[in-house]
Amino acid sequence: MNQYLALTSFGIEQLLSQELTELGAEQVIQKPEGVYFQASMELAFKICLKTRLASRVLIAIADPQPIKTKDELYNAAKDIDWTEQFDSDKFFAIDFVGKNEHIRDSQFGALTVKDAVVDCFREVGLERPSVEKFQPDVRIQARLVRNAVTFYIDFSGRALFQRGYRESTGAAPIKENLAAAMVLRSGWLADTSKPLIDPMCGSGTLLLEAISMAAGISPGVDRAYWGFEGWNGFDKPLFDAVLAQEKAQSEQALASCDIKVYGFDMDDRVLKTAKINARNAGLANFIEFKHGRAEKLENTFNKAGHILFNPPYGERLSSLPGLVATFTELGMVFKAKFLNWQVALITSNTEMLSLLKLSSKKRYKFKNGPLECQMALYDIDDKQVERTPAHVSEGDMANSAFANRLKKNVKAMKSWLKQNDINCYRLYDADIPEYNVAVDIYDDHLVIFEYAPPKSIDEKKAAERLQEVVFFAPKVLDIPIDKVVVKTRSKQKGKNQYQKLSKTKRYLTVKEYGAWLKVNLWDYLDTGLFLDHRKTRQIVAQKAKGKRVLNLFAYTGSVSVQAAIGGAESVTTVDMSNTYLDWAKDNFEANGLRTHKYQFVQADCLQWLTQNREKFDLVFIDPPTFSNSKRMNTTFDVQRDHVDLIKSGMQSVSDGGELIFTNNKRNFKMDFDAMQENGFTVVELSSKTLDFDFKRNKHIHNSWLITRN
Repeated sequence: MNQYLALTSFGIEQLLSQELTELGAEQVIQKPEGVYFQASMELAFKICLKTRLASRVLIAIADPQPIKTKDELYNAAKDIDWTEQFDSDKFFAIDFVGKNEHIRDSQFGALTVKDAVVDCFREVGLERPSVEKFQPDVRIQARLVRNAVTFYIDFSGRALFQRGYRESTGAAPIKENLAAAMVLRSGWLADTSKPLIDPMCGSGTLLLEAISMAAGISPGVDRAYWGFEGWNGFDKPLFDAVLAQEKAQSEQALASCDIKVYGFDMDDRVLKTAKINARNAGLANFIEFKHGRAEKLENTFNKAGHILFNPPYGERLSSLPGLVATFTELGMVFKAKFLNWQVALITSNTEMLSLLKLSSKKRYKFKNGPLECQMALYDIDDKQVERTPAHVSEGDMANSAFANRLKKNVKAMKSWLKQNDINCYRLYDADIPEYNVAVDIYDDHLVIFEYAPPKSIDEKKAAERLQEVVFFAPKVLDIPIDKVVVKTRSKQKGKNQYQKLSKTKRYLTVKEYGAWLKVNLWDYLDTGLFLDHRKTRQIVAQKAKGKRVLNLFAYTGSVSVQAAIGGAESVTTVDMSNTYLDWAKDNFEANGLRTHKYQFVQADCLQWLTQNREKFDLVFIDPPTFSNSKRMNTTFDVQRDHVDLIKSGMQSVSDGGELIFTNNKRNFKMDFDAMQENGFTVVELSSKTLDFDFKRNKHIHNSWLITRN
């Protein structure tokens, strides 16, 4: 009997212990690091072929040795005769797991063991074996647990959960051993005559595991490589006999299988992958795949069964609107059409579960890769149907404070919108503190900005309120879910001001007082158009006729466009970003503004001002609140540096010219004494630059008109 250690993912350990016991293993002991067991070599081969829950099986080649220091680790490794384990012409690798006060790094531990292994061969006059980290003939694992090290040979080889049939995955991939654990926890295997549905089947992993388990197929019979093949203890005739037996049993099990399961997905491409995976696994005849949305699921079965699925987790906010709608509608569908069925799903976004408005009978904690997840089980019985919803649903729109405020704002803005030539505006801005979001309209699209909640607000409660906003806003405004964008806005500094969120490269063109402006709602935190400066741009446009205009920190050039449309003699647009300057050029092009009078300069605005000798009649400066861009030689703080910036900017202002200075720093204080000392007259414009849709937030920006005395 040999000592083994079976490894698996968090949450599967108990199920793995049960599986090993059922397969005949002895002295099965579950520990945090894995499941220890004893088995004969024949049984160990059988376990490797049949286990669905282990990710790897290791065989111990020595008893645990107490060690603390590097030297003690080296000596413990050196005490093993490695020449008995593998030949010098084999490639080997070392994995080291664990640490203590002296051995704090896995790479350091692995190098120490490697030295001992190599020295063992050298001292008996054999050639030094070579290290190959990725595809070695033999992989050694040293595990340091409570200051005792045990040396193992990787018996099974890596990734036992890989069955070999999967060509690719869907949007929410799941490892096969976790899928097997879900099938076990769902309870379906107790009566496989009941229907099994995966309404978001993706690449089909859950259903493929379910069929294989129900039929009794050994998942490892088609595995191409085993870790023990390069080990000197490998008994090939014995393994070949066990493999032949398991293959015959699996073929017989498949031939007698009469089970059918059902998978649905809204993505035809993913369904195609699922069908390919099913064919590769030899299980295509047992799974019926259909195109369909989960929330449109119909019950066409004559008996109650199980619904088991792994929905997208919504790790990216871009997927949140669809998920909120889907989860809300799924709860309704389950209660309306699947009475007496059992539902099980796994998610890392546990707040989403509340949208189902179902009471779970059991929850299990798992890890899907790095994500902490919960699997929730529900009985869809009469009590669930009668249960009073804990959270708002579509039928409760009249009772939602947020929905009612949004309706009120829509009504209040109707006449203002008719009077103004715009199709992008702010509809809601944390009007109700509990719903701490901004809601913006960009033509026929909806953008929801979630402000980062204070630390005093419970994260779960904040997430539920965001879900309520995302659920109701599209319905109140009659905007399709695929035109809803959700972002989280927090205080930004330096390069994070223009943090890239995605790479869709999708753009819309919106209208503002005769100007067409390009916006990107998806790829950046900001959209390319600061809505709160709409009236500021109008003031610039009204002042620009016949004047030479300079726009500094120009961003995407919307102020420059309005100045050009307003009849400016010339417009110079300066920004440090080539990306935004190209965007500005696109904005000019969209408005048919093509002439040498419009100049675009890529430069650090602060440095450019010190070198500029040209004079302008109207200078517009809208600097960031703070910047530490790598292209700048120093940091910039608008409160600290505004006097120097305005002085520098005024040097580019012609006699009788004007400078408009604006920024978004809350509680910004203009240094009037310094302005007076430099001979400047300062008039605050903040109230004049706030349009109707921003009146509720009087501190969103501040603006100043500066001239010489």
